[in-house]
Amino acid sequence: MPIYEYECELCRRRFERIQKLSDPLVTSCPNCGGSVHKMFSVPALQFKGSGFYVTDYARPAGGGASSEGAGSAPAAKPTGTTGGSHA
Repeated sequence: MPIYEYECELCRRRFERIQKLSDPLVTSCPNCGGSVHKMFSVPALQFKGSGFYVTDYARPAGGGASSEGAGSAPAAKPTGTTGGSHA
């Protein structure tokens, strides 16, 4: 169900309602009873499944260093190691 955002014209309070498309629009503010208008807001997106993470994409063939791979290699090294010897 969609989430609709409303704003009161008197107290300027914003609130959200989860409503079916067939439900009537909210006409009064739950805070002060003033008239409200529906706000335009960005819809929420939720990506599910594989293919949405960096680790899900294929690596370049040949194992050669690319400009993207070369820039990300140093960031993968830990910066706060304690003790241990270097091999």
